[in-house]
Amino acid sequence: MVVNTSLQDIEVVLSLYKIASDFKKTVSGIQWPEFDRNMIETEISENRHFKITVDKQVACVWSITFDDHQVWEDKNEDPAIYIHRIATNPNFRGQKFVEQIVEWAKQFASQHNKLYVRMDTTAGNQRLTDYYVKCGFTYLGDQKMTDTEGRPDHYHNATMALFQLDV
Repeated sequence: MVVNTSLQDIEVVLSLYKIASDFKKTVSGIQWPEFDRNMIETEISENRHFKITVDKQVACVWSITFDDHQVWEDKNEDPAIYIHRIATNPNFRGQKFVEQIVEWAKQFASQHNKLYVRMDTTAGNQRLTDYYVKCGFTYLGDQKMTDTEGRPDHYHNATMALFQLDV
């Protein structure tokens, strides 16, 4: 079941991001930076950070925005939600959380009068690209990042793979 993350979850969330970053590095050679605690707390307080729990444990987390002009440029004008930083507790890998997030995101987007669910990830991970396509996203190609002011470090000098799902 998808619910909002609470401030009491902050240590678990930061831990899951660290674990995911380390795993990402072994798979693709690219890792996430250490995310700013204040950024995560803001997402939580704005009800834009979510979790799936299994047996009272946080199994998966992610955040959303309603605006992502630096990545999506002109397409940002389209009514969309943007999913960021999906991280899964390694004790629960293989439980198809992205598929659950997709179903949740389509409903959430529809309730907020959005036409698309969008995501980006660092380009070059074919396995992840194939997985997102299998989950229903259309791969739209790669986008070289130019304006990254205020973005987490992994966007700087990066090329991102863009994905879109019609609601």
